[in-house]
Amino acid sequence: MSKTATKSKARRSGSGASRSTGATNGKTLSSYITERFDDFSRSQKDVARYIVDHLEEAAFQTAEELARRADTSSSTVVRFSQALGFDGYPELQQAAIEEYRANVAAGAAGAGGKGGALFDFDHTEFEASLAADHANIESTARGLAREAVDDCVRELATAHRVVIVAMDQMAFFASYLRHMLALLDIRAETVTQPRQESITRLGNVDDDTLVVAFSAGRAHPLVIRAMKLARHRGARTMAISDATLSDVGEHAEHTLYWSSDSPSYTRSTTALLALVEALAYGVYSRDKTAFKDRIRAFKLK
Repeated sequence: MSKTATKSKARRSGSGASRSTGATNGKTLSSYITERFDDFSRSQKDVARYIVDHLEEAAFQTAEELARRADTSSSTVVRFSQALGFDGYPELQQAAIEEYRANVAAGAAGAGGKGGALFDFDHTEFEASLAADHANIESTARGLAREAVDDCVRELATAHRVVIVAMDQMAFFASYLRHMLALLDIRAETVTQPRQESITRLGNVDDDTLVVAFSAGRAHPLVIRAMKLARHRGARTMAISDATLSDVGEHAEHTLYWSSDSPSYTRSTTALLALVEALAYGVYSRDKTAFKDRIRAFKLK
């Protein structure tokens, strides 16, 4: 590359950085998006949620890759960038890179330079996936407030009836939570299909019911409907979501967030599985003596 081309590239990079800073009024990209969230269209909110919760991926993915992850189109990603005041996606991505680098630097300073990455820089795809799962569990644990977890554990332990709502890939975790609660003699029902019997089950919720909703990204319409109905009927509500700007969380009294970053073609659910098991253990720990013989009978440990 010639010196002239190099200088031209440097000027373009510098101007992109200045535009990204100006577009966000000196704020980080995540905080600026969060402040503007209510102004976006429904599809733009999908992009907003994904960028806020997956900043590293947004920093290094193309508009097409980001659109696929956020379940929308690349044109929506571009329009979202422009709605924020950027010329286009490259300028938004530059702002994401700047925030990501600042977060990495702050994390390194806070750790005193110790620890380091789980694998070497030139890791394999297999190692990259494991490293992402490791980071997701740590991120989830650090992001949970003890008071919020205690509230959720208490709700699960004292509810007369638990209804767990989840669709698509989240259905497994609804069934797993039901299984974990059943081991503690807590009866729970799941709604995992938009069928008539499921609608009927939701129609029977009342103020003695705890409705737990699982979601990843934009929540399924039935999950939103269930939460709205639960609030209308006076039921207790809990959301477990990988979106901090969760649409299902807007209708929940208690919300727990899990991190789902992944280099793969699907979201990572390792942290969600750990969260479900930790909630069940929290319920068990409220009265270990009462549960001890029952657990021993199942020969689980």
